[in-house]
Amino acid sequence: MNVNAKLCIALAAMTASFGIAASADAQTYPSKIVRIIAPFPAGGLADVLARTVGEELGKSLGQTVIVENRAGAGGNTGANAVATAEPDGHTLLLSSAGILTINEFLYSRMPFDPDKAFAPVTVVADMSMLLVVHPKVGVSDFKSFLAKVRAEPGKLNFGSAGNGTTGHLALVMFLRSAGVQIAHVPYSGAAPSVQDLVAGQIDGLFDNPPTVISHIRAGTIRALAATAGKRMEILPDVPTAAEAGLPGFEASSWFALVAPAATPKPVIDRLNTETVKALRLPAMQERFGKLGARLVANSPEEFAAFIKTERAKWGAVLKPANIKLD
Repeated sequence: MNVNAKLCIALAAMTASFGIAASADAQTYPSKIVRIIAPFPAGGLADVLARTVGEELGKSLGQTVIVENRAGAGGNTGANAVATAEPDGHTLLLSSAGILTINEFLYSRMPFDPDKAFAPVTVVADMSMLLVVHPKVGVSDFKSFLAKVRAEPGKLNFGSAGNGTTGHLALVMFLRSAGVQIAHVPYSGAAPSVQDLVAGQIDGLFDNPPTVISHIRAGTIRALAATAGKRMEILPDVPTAAEAGLPGFEASSWFALVAPAATPKPVIDRLNTETVKALRLPAMQERFGKLGARLVANSPEEFAAFIKTERAKWGAVLKPANIKLD
């Protein structure tokens, strides 16, 4: 037998052994407690999603699933714990959009490479933000708002939950897309910024529905536009910014499930299958629909392509803005 023939046999044996190992991974997974790291404080949407999805995964996987909150550095602290974990599917991350596509432009040093550290499982949910203003601004719709900020550059001020938060970044994208000037007032959280908006201390902000919808319904603030590609079911009369006069503008919050890179594909596929089943439960869709969230449940391949698109979009906005959080 010549050298080439021996090499071919050896490679075939190695390939077969890898196939057996992957099959074994899928058959024995999970073999211990599964941890989902929620990289933000308890009580937020990421935490609620992690616990709700974890509960359903525990049922379908036949194993205990626990959620750990590890907040810090815009989600990077918790994400790094998953990036450095054993790639066996027993440690997962309920990631924000920021961790996977935005933080690399905001932090000079990242503890992990977001492009290489994780294996995508599925996008769990996305949530449109809302552009809301105080009635004193004197506009009734998005078109009149655009006209006002273009006629009075720098006169209005918008709050946010803080520098680098989704509301701040949506404002940055809006200023770039519309070519206008609005002063930014960062707060130490969403609640104080909304309180000051209701009181008329600031003129407007971009924020997620749960923090503003009660004030919209009470008439103390006005919703002018949704920032996602589609109208929100809970506010069907509020147009998207693209519909109302700013084509191409889209900035939504989204959350997704990822595992450490090098997690075996059969394990990723099983996690995807069981998570998608959970997200398609009518009770799940109704619960999060009331919060303004849309459950997504796509494939790992679709999720990977989405990450690339989102990273390119935010890079084009944030690189020239040169916003740094460290």
